[in-house]
Amino acid sequence: MLRFLAGGLTVIVVILAVLFAAVWWGYVPAAADAPKPSPLERWAAHHSLDATIAREEPQAPYPYGPATDAVIADGAKLYMANCAVCHNSGAAGEPSAIARGLYVRAPQFSRHGVDDDPEGETYWKIEHGIRFTGMPSFKDRLSEEQIWHITYFLKRPSSELPAAAAAIWNQAKKDT
Repeated sequence: MLRFLAGGLTVIVVILAVLFAAVWWGYVPAAADAPKPSPLERWAAHHSLDATIAREEPQAPYPYGPATDAVIADGAKLYMANCAVCHNSGAAGEPSAIARGLYVRAPQFSRHGVDDDPEGETYWKIEHGIRFTGMPSFKDRLSEEQIWHITYFLKRPSSELPAAAAAIWNQAKKDT
C-alpha cells in the first residue's frame, strides 16, 4: 500500500512539475491573438469564475430598487457611457474595433442579453470585473447605486425596456 501511495504522489509531483515548467518557459499561450484556449483552460476559468460569483454575489433583496422606469433609463445612460463600446453591436450587427480586439470576446448584449442571469451575478461582474479578460472593475469608477442601475437595465430584454430606456438603447445602436 505504501508503494502505491508513493507512486501516486510521484505522478502528481511530475504532473505539477511539467505544468510549472510549461508556464515558466512560456509554453502557455499569452498573446491576445493566440488560438482559442484549451478545453482545460476554459474549464478552469469558467469553474473558478462560477464558484467565486456563487460565493460572493449579493443576494436579494437588492438595494436601490425597485427598478422603476427612471432607474432603468439611468442605467441605460450609464451603460452607453461605460459599457457599450465593448458590449453593444452597432446597427450593422458588428462589434466595435475595441470589442473585436479583445481575446476573450465581450458578450454583445444587443444580440445576447444577460436578462436570464440573477441581478446579483450581473452586479458582481460589473463591480469586480473578470480577471484575464477585458472586463474591468467599475467599483472605483461608479457608485454602488450606479452599478445597480446598470444591472437593472441589463436585466430587461431590449423588447421589454421602458420607452425612455428603449430610446437611449436604440439611438446608441444607430450611432455605433
